[in-house]
Amino acid sequence: MLALIKKELLTYFKSMTGYIFMASMLFFVGLFFVLLNLMQMDPQYNSVLSNITFVFMLVVPILTMRLLAEEAKQKTDQLLLTSPISLTKIVMGKYIGAVSVLLITLAITFIYPIILSTMGTINWGEIIGGYIGFFLLGCALISVGLFISSTTDNQVIAAVVTFTALLLIWFIDAIISSLPADMISGLAFAVLLVVAVAFIFYMATKNWYVTSGILIVGIAAIAAAYYFNPSFYYGLIGRVLSWFSLLSRYQDFSLGIFSISPIIYYITFSGFFMYLTTRMLEKKRWS
Repeated sequence: MLALIKKELLTYFKSMTGYIFMASMLFFVGLFFVLLNLMQMDPQYNSVLSNITFVFMLVVPILTMRLLAEEAKQKTDQLLLTSPISLTKIVMGKYIGAVSVLLITLAITFIYPIILSTMGTINWGEIIGGYIGFFLLGCALISVGLFISSTTDNQVIAAVVTFTALLLIWFIDAIISSLPADMISGLAFAVLLVVAVAFIFYMATKNWYVTSGILIVGIAAIAAAYYFNPSFYYGLIGRVLSWFSLLSRYQDFSLGIFSISPIIYYITFSGFFMYLTTRMLEKKRWS
């Protein structure tokens, strides 16, 4: 796996992909640092990280679009899929390679709070917490891009779909507030959710027995929940979609509040999409 991580890092810096990502991030971090901290004489550096989250979402597709799409286009994915390395290690290697580029970029930007510290007193604990939160947010977004890259052999399509998905994540809280919260809507959404999960498992395994089992268990669980606690379905759509609200979990870090639950959330979110990526590669291996 170390060889794969090294290969990914070299690929980023032998092409323009890594440099474009780093240059974009460093430019906007520097710009907001000047505008928010230096020109306004404000020691709150975390405001810089909060203001570049949208820019970060725009450049993540640049970082992730080639991870697996390029392998599929050049047919080198067959070498990976038939190699003695497990699919989990392949996905981890690709993921860690992209995350390493993000980590290097963030390490360079750490010069800004150091500059700020020479001009006055700053809260280092708050800043470090902000960086941890931003890094975890980045890891979660990269996992989404990695999964989407595994579904196509076209880098442009991977970039566009990733950008669209991340844009939906950006607006997810506004979308949730406009969705119906009545019981019928929640019940219908639960049924659609079970069907969607069964469909995903079928696409990954092509196994009708597993798919049928998921449908039967899912529908039975929905019926049981409705029988014993009908109120469970009130606001269900919003509760489920809030799981994709990555930015709301980042707010604690941006405010200097270090909490364990957002950390667990980001790790779980990233692990979920890496699992989906592994299943997608497994499907390609046996197809």
